[in-house]
Amino acid sequence: MRNVKKVIAAAAAVATLVGLAACGGGDDAASVDTDTANAKGEVVFWGWGNGIKETIAAFEKDNPGITVKYSSTGTAADTATALQNAVAAGKGAPDVVMMEDATISQFAVDGSIVDLSPFGAEKLESDFAAGPWAKMLQGEGKPYALPIDSSPEVFFYNKAVFDKAGVDGESIKTWDDYYKAAKKIRALGDDYYIANNAGDSNGYQPFTAQAWQAGSTPWKVDGENITIDMNDKGMQRYVAFQQKLIDEGLINTKISNWSDDWYRSLGDGTTASLTIGAWMPTNLESSAAAGKGNWRVAQLPQWKDGDQASSEDGGSALAITEQSKNKAAAYKFIEYLTHGNGAQVMADHGTFPAKTAILDDEDFQSQKNEYFGGQEVNRVLVEAAKRKVSKFQYLPYNPYAQSKYGDDIAPAYQGKKTLKEAMQAYAKTLADYGDQQGYTVTVK
Repeated sequence: MRNVKKVIAAAAAVATLVGLAACGGGDDAASVDTDTANAKGEVVFWGWGNGIKETIAAFEKDNPGITVKYSSTGTAADTATALQNAVAAGKGAPDVVMMEDATISQFAVDGSIVDLSPFGAEKLESDFAAGPWAKMLQGEGKPYALPIDSSPEVFFYNKAVFDKAGVDGESIKTWDDYYKAAKKIRALGDDYYIANNAGDSNGYQPFTAQAWQAGSTPWKVDGENITIDMNDKGMQRYVAFQQKLIDEGLINTKISNWSDDWYRSLGDGTTASLTIGAWMPTNLESSAAAGKGNWRVAQLPQWKDGDQASSEDGGSALAITEQSKNKAAAYKFIEYLTHGNGAQVMADHGTFPAKTAILDDEDFQSQKNEYFGGQEVNRVLVEAAKRKVSKFQYLPYNPYAQSKYGDDIAPAYQGKKTLKEAMQAYAKTLADYGDQQGYTVTVK
């Protein structure tokens, strides 16, 4: 009963995307055909991002019996919305869907996407970086998707601005070093900040990544039981640090990630650094072109000098929907794009790969990036991808958690309440929703 209720509630909470929900699998779930060697027919695919069309062309050339009908769904949120609607309607889902790693659990729990073990996907574990692979596993450790990219959290900084402030970006090893650098950058003038954070929904993914790296596990999911703890030791560490940055005016709380003002500030250096996923370079190159030659990348600052703790920020994956009537062809496509020759095509178009064979390739690591002053960016990102990542779970209603994050958290960045108070309000919001969906939720 909970699964049906959850799907209906999720669909009611978002706008209907009729054009997308009109194409795809069919009315009834097909029996699972795992004969990928003889797979033929059409695969309907929803996704977004660079390199997709080129990869599809390569796949169709290598697999002449299969055609891919691609619908660009715009963003991860739009794609999740469209899939929710198709699931609620019982028809209209694609064969293959791209999704953010954090949303896999939601669609796996309600049966909207299929376990890939019958296709032998579990045998691919050693061929992917550990961080992205771990996020594919649901239930009893079964893979419900294959990772497209790796997304370790790293530290991007504007070397020209840091130099102007008398800060050596390479010397920032700890968050205390980062704090000291923030004060020097702020001293450059009213427009300069080490970073931005408006506390809105666009800051949700960086929040989870940074809390994760701090050692927090804000939510734990055990079947029908969920524990929400916005006050564990890792969260206390994260909240105290963020509160200090807010109180001392060291971060720009008026600019939201992905806005025009954000990209402008990254281009001119008034936002002087980012802690964000390894997929960011292509976004900087295309949307903050004025910063060319000034930016560099380094490892994430640590809470304790000498540690190498990391976390994942975002990342995307491919899954097969339960509604698909051509699952064998669908699996052949997602295996090609993530693990086969298509993974290299995606990497050639700027995707930071999850496939270890590409990550370990010297030619890949030694590529010099002129936007980053000729730095071998991939080498730094690969090192980050190989760092230790602790276990972290996402809520089985992650899209809702992201959509509500700003409602409760933004007031703290506006100085209307403390971040600790905001996190407790957020915990209640998440718990109330979880209860409504039939989960048993405990708030600590």
